[in-house]
Amino acid sequence: MAEAVLDDVRARVDILRAAGTTPGLGTILVGDDGASAGYVRKKHETCESVGMASYHIQVEPDDPTEALDEAVAAFNGDPVVHSYIIQHPVADGFDFNSALSAMDPAKDADGLHPTNLGKLVLQEEGPVPCTPAGIQALFVHYDIDVSGKHVVVIGRGPTLGRPLSLLLTTKAPGANAAVTVVHSAVPDLADLTRAADIVVAALGVPSFVQPDMVKPGAVVVSGGISWEGRKLLADVDESVGEVASWITPRLGGVGPTTVAMLLRNTVEAAERANT
Repeated sequence: MAEAVLDDVRARVDILRAAGTTPGLGTILVGDDGASAGYVRKKHETCESVGMASYHIQVEPDDPTEALDEAVAAFNGDPVVHSYIIQHPVADGFDFNSALSAMDPAKDADGLHPTNLGKLVLQEEGPVPCTPAGIQALFVHYDIDVSGKHVVVIGRGPTLGRPLSLLLTTKAPGANAAVTVVHSAVPDLADLTRAADIVVAALGVPSFVQPDMVKPGAVVVSGGISWEGRKLLADVDESVGEVASWITPRLGGVGPTTVAMLLRNTVEAAERANT
């Protein structure tokens, strides 16, 4: 599915470049977290693969907090950067939400600016958070019927759980569901997940979802991840695959779709800027 999205992005990039505009994605990395740096590298590599330009600003953990504000202002004012992200999380002492609010919402590649989250609530056109959009696209691509189904989202974070719960209630393909949002402090969490047609884990706790938490035949999406050294760990234990009717793999699952949606948001921003 990610490759299908990137093929579409590549074709749209070719059209824009023929008209004299090369879509550009910017990244801001605050700190020296190895996993975050790896994500950023992957985004730049994927940009190159579709003919898109990419730009990066590194903010060191011991830089003054104003350095993040300056990076945001630089990308806001740079016409070759059509959209950009602030890689989350940022180093201690920096205010991610403040920097996010200072972004030009038209250049928000992650769809997390308050204006764009408001558009999601109102079901207006705008960039959609990338991981939720990728999960919705997976449902459409693999003909998973979501309409009217009971979806339990485990996690309420601003980048995945919360926006996904909004997205899946919209009247759209791969959505129109009844959504319950739970978190690790809910005492009867397993009772709720066992009642779900679709379970989406989005909390960043390794192997949190076990087979006895899933109804046989349910659809299971592992959206949250964590790291043990260089090993990527999923929220859903791989043994859940013995119970589920459909499950995302630990590697090559939601991650590639997230990057694909990021580039789709970027080419759309370039198209809007070019009209």
